[in-house]
Amino acid sequence: MNTLAHIDTKRRHPDSQPIVGVAGIFAIILLFAASLLVTDASLAASGAGNAGDKLVAFEFRIAGDEVRTRVVIEFEQKPDFSYHLLASPHRLVIDLPETVFGFQDSLAKARGLLTDVRYGAMAPGRSRIVFTSVGPVKVVMADAMESESDGTFRLVVDLAATSDNEFASLVGQQQWDPASPEKETDIQSGTVDAGSGFTVAIDPGHGGIDTGAKGRGGADEKDITLAMVLALKTALERDTDMNVVLTRDSDSFVSLSERVRRARQQSADMFVSIHADSIRVRGVRGATVYTLSEKASDQMAQQLAAQENRSDLIAGLSLEDEPDTVADILIDLTRRETRVFSDSLAAAVIGAFDGTVKLINNPHRSAGFRVLRAPEVPSVLVELGYLSNEDDEKLLTDPKWRNKTADLLALAISAYRDKVTGVSN
Repeated sequence: MNTLAHIDTKRRHPDSQPIVGVAGIFAIILLFAASLLVTDASLAASGAGNAGDKLVAFEFRIAGDEVRTRVVIEFEQKPDFSYHLLASPHRLVIDLPETVFGFQDSLAKARGLLTDVRYGAMAPGRSRIVFTSVGPVKVVMADAMESESDGTFRLVVDLAATSDNEFASLVGQQQWDPASPEKETDIQSGTVDAGSGFTVAIDPGHGGIDTGAKGRGGADEKDITLAMVLALKTALERDTDMNVVLTRDSDSFVSLSERVRRARQQSADMFVSIHADSIRVRGVRGATVYTLSEKASDQMAQQLAAQENRSDLIAGLSLEDEPDTVADILIDLTRRETRVFSDSLAAAVIGAFDGTVKLINNPHRSAGFRVLRAPEVPSVLVELGYLSNEDDEKLLTDPKWRNKTADLLALAISAYRDKVTGVSN
């Protein structure tokens, strides 16, 4: 095992300014002492209500090789953690209370037995770290130890390569609830009574531990989609009388099947999922509108659908845990009427964008996006642009462009509602 060097954090203090005169020095000393008392009291009061309620991880290290790998995570408080293994792909999942991940992302670079490291919010009051491994692994040791020098705690996890048979045996022996932890009785916001009018469910892609795509300038897809959805909600509530519900309204993880369930629970008349993906060809840019099809319209659509459908795996869920209702949804989607309405909604969005928001060539495409599999609910996935393109990333992070695009989406949604119901505002 490679030796892991401990990295100490040091605080920097601002340089004091020279003061002439004894009286001035005493005055400054008294003022400084008084400010320390006030600051300490304020920090104690704020810490009790804020930082004191959350676990803080401030250091992250990985060392080892393809036979044995050690992960070290340092916390300000003792971590109450649990872990389990998952297959297809091979993963180690560590669950924690709500945690502030204060270390640099570059420190969590996968190596040794690990090919990918993800961490973030998993549900209200819960965080998760997911390690994807090169093959079957076992946990040799997992323990949280207190540092004698400064009272912090170090979570040490030792992994070793193992056989397929032993890995399968370890997975089968686990006692844990694989159900998605975020399943609640109500959706995140905008809850309405069924039958109170036309209801549109808006879905900000990704969230929490699942950051989605990352732009070359550092923008995260989960932040862009949430900001757009909140702007769209504001535009719809300002300009229409429609009921607006969101599948999430904060930086939290929501599984793909749970997003569908939340829309169904509210008897949504329309489902709009917002994304901003990344693709290999950096020159491709512009908005795209996707509808559901078991056969992808083109290779790019197929690749994006496969990428989006991995969100649950990234967050440490197993596709085998998906409820049977999703299989039923596939049967329901053979109904011609739902497909026709989805195509009509896609056309409305493209028509609203045309001439104002840049569109990709052939902007209406289709593929097997799991998040669009809501029964009898016209559903589209709107790719606002591609974070792999620098020009698109600049637009996607521009508040003015966001508000303008949200207004156009609101117009498209309203036009579709008026067409299918014959009722206008």
